[in-house]
Amino acid sequence: MKLIECPRDAMQGLHTFIPTEQKVAYLNQLLKVGFDTIDFGSFVSPKAIPQLRDTAEVLTKLNLSTTSSKLLAIVANVRGAENACKFEAIHYLGFPLSISETFQQRNTNKSISEALNVVSEIQELCEEHNKQQVVYISMGFGNPYNDPYDVGIVEQFSDILATLGVKIISLADTIGVSEPQQIEYLFKSLIKKFPAAEFGAHLHSNPKTSIEKIEAAFNSGCQRFDGALKGFGGCPMAKDELVGNMATETIISFLDSKKVDLKLDREEFGKAMMMADGVFS
Repeated sequence: MKLIECPRDAMQGLHTFIPTEQKVAYLNQLLKVGFDTIDFGSFVSPKAIPQLRDTAEVLTKLNLSTTSSKLLAIVANVRGAENACKFEAIHYLGFPLSISETFQQRNTNKSISEALNVVSEIQELCEEHNKQQVVYISMGFGNPYNDPYDVGIVEQFSDILATLGVKIISLADTIGVSEPQQIEYLFKSLIKKFPAAEFGAHLHSNPKTSIEKIEAAFNSGCQRFDGALKGFGGCPMAKDELVGNMATETIISFLDSKKVDLKLDREEFGKAMMMADGVFS
């Protein structure tokens, strides 16, 4: 079971800039917990996401000597991927690929066709620099734009990604509309059809429906969950203002109930929980 902590997703929408040293302190605390991966920053235009304009500087100040956690950085184009590849400490490059044409244009200023070309180029860079690409299928459970959607489209995109050599595919419920039956069908179907790929769940949710969504993914074979402490962050396009990132502590509580050994340092996790309020206040 892989648990991915996503402070980048929690931070990126904040209007008040979090000082670099505060980011570093928080990330260094998260690195002590034992998460499989930390989604720590992004190499995108500072005009697009000013909150993360200091990602390269933050990276140079992280204490990576004693952690088992791997680092993931989000990129939106080939140039960003090239910049990320310069850093040996980064293991994963994450790319947001939407099955909604409208959202792909708004999020990366590219058509879906252009975005798939970028995925292909990033995959080549990853293979050249000994890194792995994580592709997020955003709007993977529906979209608010009336763009075409059904589970068959998700399967088609997964097939394309598998053909391109992408080994990690994360289904993203960008606006928190997924239902347990839909989650169960997609994970069971995709895991069976593409056994060489690792499918993850990046679910945004109202806290009241979090457990049923986590349970549906877990029971369907999902072995990779994204979360953010206390559910900070999320998508401003969600109709419900309570929809945010899946709270990491909720995921952990569920997996604990299933006797899954996450090998986390619970004392350091508690310290990170206390720090989160100060970072995101």
